[in-house]
Amino acid sequence: MLLFSIIVYLIITVVIGYWASRKVKTSGDFMLAGRSLPLLLSSSALFATWFGSETVFGASSEFLKGGLYSVIEDPFGAALCLLLFGLFFARKLYSMNLLTLGDFFKVRYGKRTELVASTFIVPSYVGYIAAQLVAMGLILNVVTGLEIWQGVIVSAVVVTFYTYVGGMWAISITDFIQSAIIIIGLLVLAVILSQKAGGFANLLNEVQPGTFRFLPKPEFKEIIIYLAAWSVLGLGSIPSQDVFQRVMSSNSVNTAVRSCFIAAGLYLTVAMIPLFISLCVRHLYPEFISGDTQLALPSMVLSHATMPVQILFFGSLLSAIMSTTSSAILAPAAIFSENLVKPLTKHRFSDKKLLMITRFSVLGFSALATVMACLRSNIYELVGESSILSLVSLFAPLVFGLYWKRASSTGALMAMVMGTTTWFVVNRFDLTWPSLVPALIVSILIMVVGSLVWKDKQVV
Repeated sequence: MLLFSIIVYLIITVVIGYWASRKVKTSGDFMLAGRSLPLLLSSSALFATWFGSETVFGASSEFLKGGLYSVIEDPFGAALCLLLFGLFFARKLYSMNLLTLGDFFKVRYGKRTELVASTFIVPSYVGYIAAQLVAMGLILNVVTGLEIWQGVIVSAVVVTFYTYVGGMWAISITDFIQSAIIIIGLLVLAVILSQKAGGFANLLNEVQPGTFRFLPKPEFKEIIIYLAAWSVLGLGSIPSQDVFQRVMSSNSVNTAVRSCFIAAGLYLTVAMIPLFISLCVRHLYPEFISGDTQLALPSMVLSHATMPVQILFFGSLLSAIMSTTSSAILAPAAIFSENLVKPLTKHRFSDKKLLMITRFSVLGFSALATVMACLRSNIYELVGESSILSLVSLFAPLVFGLYWKRASSTGALMAMVMGTTTWFVVNRFDLTWPSLVPALIVSILIMVVGSLVWKDKQVV
């Protein structure tokens, strides 16, 4: 019955994607849903940005190991990103009427910077997509007994298909439906487990000391590590195409801003539910956390929950992960076609051909991520690495480009290259400090110095 329900759910998702494809006439429809999403669809799409494997599997696993302090990166950093984007970025970027984030670098710094920035944006998504595919592979492994790599391939085929045909329209419509399933499924499971554990108060009385520690110790090194954890998604995902495309798909600038705030609050609230469920699992069924803690929740549900609860839980899991995966696949495909292929081919492709190239790019990036997903399995690490690359290369050029008139293309190019280089070099040393800290500092300093020294560079 459970397997049958999952198959039916996947089929319905594909049908919705195919139906949404009727709305796709231009590359703008495919990438940004024609900039026509109302507040409800826009908010649900933004909420679904990261509410996938890293929240349900990764964060709950880390929470079981180290408590609340170990999940600052996600969900707290992710919610911070949406809040900051709504406060400082959504209004300015929306008014520029851009199709991709790469277009910002073209308009602000010139075509050369557009190409370089796009080459930094695209690779960061492969690991992120892989993380989502690993999670779906884990689900199918638990439910059907398929090898994880086989589940990865099956999942990739389904998500890639409806993203390929429907683009952002398919993503937005399925996100709305999937968000409702996520919230209902997790709430039902949380209530049932809480009752079994003797109530919320009884559960909290038995948690291990330090589980809810949120602030760092008053030591300089620990404070830096703490701030770095906030920065991975909190700052690193601001210069990301998937957040950009979801916000810019809104039907107005006010909708874009409001949806960021609504999604931030919703994300932080709903993301607490998997953490609470993991506490229930440790209290009721400690045997499930002795092995791979990423499998603790699905294994427990499969062993002890009733069939309706299993269907709700695994339906919510698939919903969360598929909604995140689809936009993550579309993001690099949009950048690749619009900001790499289009300028390098001297704009000789018609919009119809560009749409075709974008769709084939969806297939290509999905294939790359599938290979990576078959080779690596730590979801939390895959997600973190993808955001750090954006942070150390693109954050400073984006912020200074929006808020500092003297920011130059040379400064932006140097910041991208030197920030990334510093990150790679520092990563080779076994340091106890996060490598993103010196890399981000270098990127910011180089951005400022480069812009002041080569201030004669003209903005194209």
